[in-house]
Amino acid sequence: MELEDDFDDLDPERLIQCPYNKHHRIRAGRFPYHLVKCRKSYPEVAKELATCPFNARHLVRQADLSDHIMKCNDKGILEQDIVNQSCGFQREQMNAVSTWQAPPCEEDWESESIPIVPLRLQALSLNSVTWVRGASSHTIMENPL
Repeated sequence: MELEDDFDDLDPERLIQCPYNKHHRIRAGRFPYHLVKCRKSYPEVAKELATCPFNARHLVRQADLSDHIMKCNDKGILEQDIVNQSCGFQREQMNAVSTWQAPPCEEDWESESIPIVPLRLQALSLNSVTWVRGASSHTIMENPL
C-alpha cells in the first residue's frame, strides 16, 4: 500500500501508507518504528494482518498472504542472494587447496626422558624456607628432608 512508485524504494523520505490506519503516511526511514507503535494501538487490525517472510515491512491481510508471497519483489532479491552465496561457497570449496605444511621438528620425544622424582625430593629452597609441592608446612616440619 505504498503511495509512491517502486523506483523510490531506497529514499528514506518517501511516504508509505500505514497498514493499520490508512490516514497515516509515514516516512520510509521511520516506518519500522511506526509499525511497532500502531500494532499496539490497533490490536484488532494486527490480528488480521500477516507479515511477509521476505520483508517485515510488508503487512498484508492473512487471506492475501499467499498471493503477496508469489508477487513480492523482495522474494527475487532474497532468492538471488541465496543462489549467489551457495555458488560462491561451492567455488571457494573447489579452489581451496591447503598449502600449509608442518614445520620440521628437531625434537625427539622418545630420546628425551625426564626423571621422575618422588614427592619428598621435589623441595625448593625459597629464602631459607623449604617448600615441598603437595605438602603442608606442618608436614614439612614433622618430616624434614
